[in-house]
Amino acid sequence: MSRVDIVRESQVVRSPRVIQLEGIFGFPAEKKSRVTWSVDLPLEQHEWNVGLIVGPSGCGKTTIGGELFKKELVNQFDWFQKKSIVDAFPKEMGIKEITALLSSVGFSSPPSWLRPYHVLSNGEQFRVTLARSLAEQPDLAVIDEFTSVVDRSVAKIGSSAVAKTVRKRQQRFVAIACHYDIIDWLDPDWIYQPASDDFQWRCERQSRPPLTLEIINVHRSAWELFRKYHYLDSTIQQSANCFLALVDGQPAAFTAVIHFPHKTSPSFREHRTVCLPDFQGVGIGNALSEFVASLYCCKKTYTSITGHPAMIRHRAKSKLWKMIRFPSTVQRQVGLEQHRKRRVASSSGRLTASFRYVGPGRRDDAIHFGLI
Repeated sequence: MSRVDIVRESQVVRSPRVIQLEGIFGFPAEKKSRVTWSVDLPLEQHEWNVGLIVGPSGCGKTTIGGELFKKELVNQFDWFQKKSIVDAFPKEMGIKEITALLSSVGFSSPPSWLRPYHVLSNGEQFRVTLARSLAEQPDLAVIDEFTSVVDRSVAKIGSSAVAKTVRKRQQRFVAIACHYDIIDWLDPDWIYQPASDDFQWRCERQSRPPLTLEIINVHRSAWELFRKYHYLDSTIQQSANCFLALVDGQPAAFTAVIHFPHKTSPSFREHRTVCLPDFQGVGIGNALSEFVASLYCCKKTYTSITGHPAMIRHRAKSKLWKMIRFPSTVQRQVGLEQHRKRRVASSSGRLTASFRYVGPGRRDDAIHFGLI
């Protein structure tokens, strides 16, 4: 990229207040206010996927980003007022591709996929905007005010998720941000700081900062915090044993386990696993699920049935799980009287896959939780 010289001028209306300011601070009387930048980003020297323009407010990062990436800068999208967010993605995209992209940036809540954009939380809107940007601008997407409107924990986890997705899809993405705390999570290939006119390549990939999970045994009433984010959105069995993963003391993910009293091979079965939207995209839900599985496998076989596409893909590749039923639909026989009494929420009729946990057991932890 060749050197770009940017000049921004504006008229100074010398009102009485402006004249007073000139006198107080010793400003010279000017008819115009003029700001200039000279920027040279050698982006053609190396292959790259993720870039970051970062600096404090007023340093010119938005102006510079807008000048360097006029066509690629993502403006505010138009969203349907009543239609689901999935209807706003390009028409040529199939629903599997859309949901896979949403999941990959950390927005992996099927019930929320059905909702209009304006009813989503700030964190959910942030993830959806990222996904749509990558869908509509596959060559290069540039987002201003990146992570500015979300909680800092959401910003960090979201940065890690989008960087991973961009590299996997072999796209290019530039974030324009005022927060330095996302650098280690976004792990950009290059950083430009307008305040000091400093550009640097970061040729070696860095591991994102570790997340420490605190896992505790909880009452099933904790399910209420997670219920609306589960793709079945159903009740939880009274016999379920429940576990919660905390990140910096905040609830992040939930897993429940039930006993499956089969006549010949009784086992334990994963009953519910949900990760809150703000913490999706870095594997917290899978980590909790696998930790709990490693406890119960010390006693009996541990299985799980899931219809979530992202979880199926993860487990199909994992050495910790063995697929014992490929994705298919299973019809469940439910009595007529039971249908009359209540609506039965289950995996019946949906595309699901079954897995058995084959990873190592955590006997000491199982003893700690009182399971053996």
